[in-house]
Amino acid sequence: MNIILRLEHLRVYPITESRKISNFFWAFIIFLGSLGLLLVAISSYLGMDFFFLSEEISDFPFIPQGATMSFYGIEGLFISFYLWCTILWDVGSGYDIFDKKERKVCFFRWGFPGKNRRIILEVPMKEIQSIRIIRGVKEGDIFTRTLTYESIVYMETIEQGFIPLTRIEDNLTPPEIAHKAGELAIFLGVPLLY
Repeated sequence: MNIILRLEHLRVYPITESRKISNFFWAFIIFLGSLGLLLVAISSYLGMDFFFLSEEISDFPFIPQGATMSFYGIEGLFISFYLWCTILWDVGSGYDIFDKKERKVCFFRWGFPGKNRRIILEVPMKEIQSIRIIRGVKEGDIFTRTLTYESIVYMETIEQGFIPLTRIEDNLTPPEIAHKAGELAIFLGVPLLY
């Protein structure tokens, strides 16, 4: 997690959510796949077998090939449209501000357009009890019986409970997680707990 502003009394951490390379990739692939299914449906409806497909792709013999393919193609277009909208609106992105001068921590996120487009959570610094590193299981391999452990940094508060400051998807190494947690604990003047 990169820091974009580091002053004596202020820390600002950016949060990237929707505009990741993987989201662009999946939105594009789903769009192309759904267009391919719609082309198969149209060629089936017109009676032309441009794609050298068998007459029945569906598991259900009573549903024509074109109807099945058009249904999946339209559904794919809806999913692709949803992904492109979240990328365009940058849903989930924002920043975390730790401000000693104002004595508060502010979490800002962008949501979907509408009344709650801006999501802001402010926590007074007097409510912060600790910074915690909580270790959890990410995934396991059933063949080798090994588990991968991932750590997440949380801020423990009186009113809000545990607020996550990192995510498993951030792919931070253990030294990076420890550095971020230690830096925030020192900056906020609270204990660091494991």
